[in-house]
Amino acid sequence: MAIDPILKVKLSSFNNSWYNPGAGVLKRTIWYFVNILFFLNPLNPVSSIKVVLLRLFGAKVGAGVVIKPSVNIKYPWLLEVGDHVWIGEYVWIDNLVKVKLESNTTVSQGAMLLTGSHDYKRSTFDLLTGEITVAEGAWVGAKAVVCPGVVCGTHSVLAAGSVATKDLEPYTIYQGNPAEPKRERKMIA
Repeated sequence: MAIDPILKVKLSSFNNSWYNPGAGVLKRTIWYFVNILFFLNPLNPVSSIKVVLLRLFGAKVGAGVVIKPSVNIKYPWLLEVGDHVWIGEYVWIDNLVKVKLESNTTVSQGAMLLTGSHDYKRSTFDLLTGEITVAEGAWVGAKAVVCPGVVCGTHSVLAAGSVATKDLEPYTIYQGNPAEPKRERKMIA
């Protein structure tokens, strides 16, 4: 069966020159090494140092933030973190565009917040981006994935290992791949 060459992916034609992460090469290079030494390094459990470094690199970070070891953050200048946010071990915040973690949110171990993808319909595999918001009180479970452009509504829950490809409604528990609503999140004192 002959395949039309037009229908093949041509990565040599990939061009994301339109994309600008909002910082110069020097700042990105320095951040790369700071990220390795202080965030990805499992020997640094001190959240307060990480918070100071994030702020130095332009992140907006509130009070009482806990950042566990082995967290990977692409660009801190595109990160907003509210008060009393917990970020677990091995979280990957791939923020090519803004990621906002509102107050009292939890992003559990191994979760991925992915703001970038590619247009698989185009032979040039163009870069696609979309901001992510994890709203007040929401919980992204262990090894869950939040895809580009998704808003996790206030107090929503994305269960462990689930994949959010569309917005999550407030006070709703989602599970699966793709994540589907399972039940209401009822809060007790």
